[in-house]
Amino acid sequence: MQNFITRPFSHFAKKAAICGIALLLLGCSAARLGYSNGETISYWWLDSYVDFDSSQKQWVKQRIDKVFAWHRKTQLKEYVQLINRMQHRDFGAVTQADLLGDYRDATAKVLDITDKAAPDFADLTLSLTAEQIANIEKKFAKNNDKFRKEYLVGSTEERQEFRYRKALQQAQYWFGGFSREQEAAIRGLSDARPLNNELLMAERMHRQQALIDLLKKIQTEKPGKEATVAMLKKYVNATMDRFGNPQHKAFFEQSNAANAHMVAGIMQMATPKQKNYFVQTLQDWVNDFSKLAAKAV
Repeated sequence: MQNFITRPFSHFAKKAAICGIALLLLGCSAARLGYSNGETISYWWLDSYVDFDSSQKQWVKQRIDKVFAWHRKTQLKEYVQLINRMQHRDFGAVTQADLLGDYRDATAKVLDITDKAAPDFADLTLSLTAEQIANIEKKFAKNNDKFRKEYLVGSTEERQEFRYRKALQQAQYWFGGFSREQEAAIRGLSDARPLNNELLMAERMHRQQALIDLLKKIQTEKPGKEATVAMLKKYVNATMDRFGNPQHKAFFEQSNAANAHMVAGIMQMATPKQKNYFVQTLQDWVNDFSKLAAKAV
């Protein structure tokens, strides 16, 4: 989970924007389908953390609708251009640097969404009660228990296998089936990535606690809206910078590079049939986004 502040409006859009390296992420097919119903899903997602009261429900829905309307009207055409660029790449020549460039472009688009939504999130955070912040803490704790059960158990080999199966499932979404030889090669690329689930957990908990501390500060001090927007943006920038932790920054930079290397390797080994499958899958996204953008005009 990115975090409570940035995810609701950027969750689906983020995955769409970086579909060229979607193997780095989770639930790509669900993201494509979910974006069409993004307003409803985002509201449900937020409500599962906060438990909105009767005075918040309607205006939160209206703000979510507004941001999605802006996004579909102004951003989706740029996503289509990005996807078109990926469709026409030479798979045999695609490089790690190409995919990292896509990642940087996508990150910039996510920050655009965050900037757009920040005033609405400021209003939301200023309206939160102590009980609702406690609800968010409980939800974080529940999610962390699930993370521990999935990622902090088993031997290194078992953790590698679990991660490989996720990567293979994502690759199959984009390219269809693979031969045994290809699966073995993907396993090698997957295992070459840095593995430190304890660090992932530490980063996750640091991010969550920093957010809870911020929400409590805002709830207690009730700063003005402008000041709250600045505080939220500072928090988002801190998460992007891994809160200045050099060990965490180095790990995630290495992970991003290794993930891009894995995706480049998969693209380079793809057969003509698999390449066509990938191009058609991207075209399905283009068709969906083009329709949504046209409706938003």
